[in-house]
Formats: sequence, structure tokens, C-alpha cells
Amino acid sequence: MKKITLLLAATFAATAFAQDAKIGAITIDHAWARVTPGAVKNSAAFMSFDNKGAADKLIGVTGDVAKEIQIHSMITEAGVMKMREVNALDIPANGKAEFKPGGYHVMLIGIPDGLKEGTKFPLKLKFEKAGEVTVQVTAEKPPAQDHSEHKH
Repeated sequence: MKKITLLLAATFAATAFAQDAKIGAITIDHAWARVTPGAVKNSAAFMSFDNKGAADKLIGVTGDVAKEIQIHSMITEAGVMKMREVNALDIPANGKAEFKPGGYHVMLIGIPDGLKEGTKFPLKLKFEKAGEVTVQVTAEKPPAQDHSEHKH
């Protein structure tokens, strides 16, 4: 029984960290992008950053998956959510930052064939101090939304 448990633990550990990347003191985890339904040619990519060192900034994202790739923020103005392109994402010293649905994200504009579930593609991340690292992104269906705030 111990052999099976250890084998399963090793398998899940390898799977859980298959998409991670590390550059300097920054670890990038769970790089994923939204599946594009039907004829939709735009998507967004998400991931989390865990920084064990000095403050840094993500200053660029490049790749061949889309005609244009931008760093975006989501803001609410007069009760309306709006996307805005930003120059960088701050990664605080000894802290965390995240690209997540409804917040900062990588906008993928003009994806020729769209993204089907399981599609993998590289994105190159450029940090102000740490340099450049490539992450492998996997297209996934977004997690189910919790609409509990809408219940009466």
C-alpha cells in the first residue's frame, strides 16, 4: 500500500508542478488561458507569482499564440467593469501577485485558430530585474462562477 501511495504522490506532484517556471526569486504557478468558444478569437491568460526576493515588475509578455499580447487591468468606473492596458504588473518584495479572472490578466488578441481545451502554448515573460522566462500555458475552461452574492 505504501508503494502505491508514494507512486500516486509522486505522480500528482509532477503533474501539479508541470506548468511552473522559476526565474530568480520568482516562481510562476498554474499558467492557464480561457478556452475560446465558437468563433471567438480573443482570450486571457492567468497565473500567479510568488516572490521570495526584492520587488520586481513584469514589464512584458510575448508569444506567437496571438497577433497582439497585452497586460491588462480590470477597473470599475461608475459601476461598469472596464479593461485597460497597463505597462507593468508589480511583484512585491517577499509577496505575491496574480493574473486572475476579474483582475489583472494577459490579453491575447487575435488568436488565429482559437483555443481548445488542452491546447498548450508558450508565453515569454519579461521582468524588469529578474530577466526573461518562458512559461507553458494550457487552455482550460474557467472555474465555475460562485454567484452566491446574487442569492436572496
